[in-house]
Amino acid sequence: MAGARFLDQALFAELTQAAGASPRQRQHHNLHEMSEPCHRLLVGLQPDTYIPPHRHLSADKAETLIALQGRFGLLLFSEQGELETTRVLQAGGECSGVDLAPGQFHALVVLSTDAVLFECKAGPYRPLGDGEFASWAPSEGSAEAAGYRDWMRACFNNHPAR
Repeated sequence: MAGARFLDQALFAELTQAAGASPRQRQHHNLHEMSEPCHRLLVGLQPDTYIPPHRHLSADKAETLIALQGRFGLLLFSEQGELETTRVLQAGGECSGVDLAPGQFHALVVLSTDAVLFECKAGPYRPLGDGEFASWAPSEGSAEAAGYRDWMRACFNNHPAR
């Protein structure tokens, strides 16, 4: 069993700096071993990252997201891609997290620099498969991704990136 691992400002700074240097503008820090049944990780993110709408179809893939530093815009979509709900997740704010049921299309947009997110879901890790990426949204790395990310951010005009 590993000793205590502290989720402190030094770790957050390391993650957000690495995210800023990454082409994807995000950096993962696993708190779990890949063989563990519960996967827990921190993610450092910068505003230019694009997290496309997706869902987890396995019945055991509920997902919990908690803002530890900064602000995020959460977008929930219908099966057809209609925007159903938006919510700001903010560390220390009125709403700091969400627990998502399997099958719910969701996306995040980063609304502040040097943001850190805690994520928890059942293991083992497996890449998203058929029907889990939204067919109605651009894929990561596509020419349309930045424009779609900007549209998602515009859904939170009262909470601009800083």
